[in-house]
Amino acid sequence: MPLEYSMPSTIQIVDFNPFYAKAFYDLNHEWISKYFVMEEADEKSLRDPQGYIINKGGLILMGLFHGETVGTCALIKDGEGVFELAKMAVTPKAQGLHIGRLLAERAIERARKAGAHKIYLVSNRSLTKALSLYTKLGFVEVPMPPSIYARADIKMELDLT
Repeated sequence: MPLEYSMPSTIQIVDFNPFYAKAFYDLNHEWISKYFVMEEADEKSLRDPQGYIINKGGLILMGLFHGETVGTCALIKDGEGVFELAKMAVTPKAQGLHIGRLLAERAIERARKAGAHKIYLVSNRSLTKALSLYTKLGFVEVPMPPSIYARADIKMELDLT
């Protein structure tokens, strides 16, 4: 009987490791700088993803297309059973391939497995494609409290219960 080999998918979602630190920074810097201004909170989390996100109980996912890092998102732990979906970015050349959706779906799945009851995010109303994706995933708008980001003008939550 012949052995069967399968090619890996052209799109892969993988866990962060230090090899991806520069890509994590670059992907987020790319979109933030395109639409807004990098803020102090951005620099803190992007320059030390291990310390700021992972060591505090969160996780980072990376999206690969033909082995090239083209997307990312993070779940930042914000209390017992609560995560913030943050630092979601897909480079323009890979947009339209549904990598953002795959990243978000995997993040939601991982939050559920971690026992989360809620995921929230903050964004900006001008990012209509992102907001449309979040709505399709079940996020709903909730009142916007003060944020560490000047650009944030909308908060959305996903109830996992």
